[in-house]
Amino acid sequence: MHSRRRARVRRRRAAATAVLLLLLVAAGYGLAQLWPSGSPAEAGSTHGATGGGTSRSTPAASSPPVTAKPTGTVTLSAVGDTMLGYAGTLAPDPDSYFDGVRPQITGDIRFANMEGTLTNLTSGKCGANSTACYEFRVPPSWARYFKHAGFTIVSNANNHAFDFWQAGLDDTVAALDRDGLAHTGRTREITYLRVHGLTVAFIGVASYPNTGPLNDYPAARRLIHTADLHADMVVVAMHAGAEGVAAEHLTGQDEIYEGENRGNPEAFAHMAIDAGADLIIGYSPHVLRAMQVYHHRLIAYSLGNFAGYHNFTTEGALGVSGILHVKLAADGRFLSGRLVSTVLAGPGQPELDPDNQGAALVEQLSREDLGAHGAHLGADGEISP
Repeated sequence: MHSRRRARVRRRRAAATAVLLLLLVAAGYGLAQLWPSGSPAEAGSTHGATGGGTSRSTPAASSPPVTAKPTGTVTLSAVGDTMLGYAGTLAPDPDSYFDGVRPQITGDIRFANMEGTLTNLTSGKCGANSTACYEFRVPPSWARYFKHAGFTIVSNANNHAFDFWQAGLDDTVAALDRDGLAHTGRTREITYLRVHGLTVAFIGVASYPNTGPLNDYPAARRLIHTADLHADMVVVAMHAGAEGVAAEHLTGQDEIYEGENRGNPEAFAHMAIDAGADLIIGYSPHVLRAMQVYHHRLIAYSLGNFAGYHNFTTEGALGVSGILHVKLAADGRFLSGRLVSTVLAGPGQPELDPDNQGAALVEQLSREDLGAHGAHLGADGEISP
């Protein structure tokens, strides 16, 4: 009788233990749903970025937001319009083309605006007999020369990324991927780079349907908000403003060039920073423009032409450029910076400029266009608010 009672007790205990285990499993599953893991740079496929980082491009980030208070700094260098020729006219020694400036293409992240395509396609936007239309392309294999120069990320948000339509842009992206170069600038594209444990988001915008939105402010805000939610700092590459020597100055208005509304660079940059961006890298005018520190965030309104091989006119201000160096705090605040002056020599090869023309020009334009709100550049290009 006592043995039967003990058996009943053991059965009851076993049943209770089983129920308890089921409850614990269910509770654990519920917590897992409330506590997802991963990060923008770790989820999905990643590829190595020079400097020890990783990168991922996504049309819409779905990773958990960054919540811990970040620490550390990120250094970045950036240049404007960069290309190595066009169909039938290619730089003769592309691997050494950047040798004169390579020592200054430094930092955790190194950015360039890729003003053209990496494709072998021959049928593009220009008609066979066109004399006032320009198509920029170099072979897809030449992506490695941009990487050898030191660049780690490029923007496809510009008026030449679609020179050979969607197929040409697809070829460009595929070539960049093969050589491990990160890229940004396509519609709704956010690219995340992981540096020193920090996540840096890049967005490229321009006034075209195949790029991130420049003139649609609500759409741009949404994209920046998404990036800001999943990254410690957000960089916006901005193709905005009219072109040419007459376009050195900010106008405070929408700028129209050849019938295109190239946006209001000041209004967009301020909106972007108010929405969560931390650094604005401008290009489009083919000339240098003013700089500004707005809410402790740096805006470089245009970095001008950096490198080409008969791609750009290089006379006067069109041949004066620079390499922007920036140090950012973990929360995106501008800590320090310098514009290293360069020039486009001969057919457009970049060389360091001992006369510091670029820094002097940006200092002048910042004073004339923005007054006390402009950044100050010293004789050696050091930037201060």
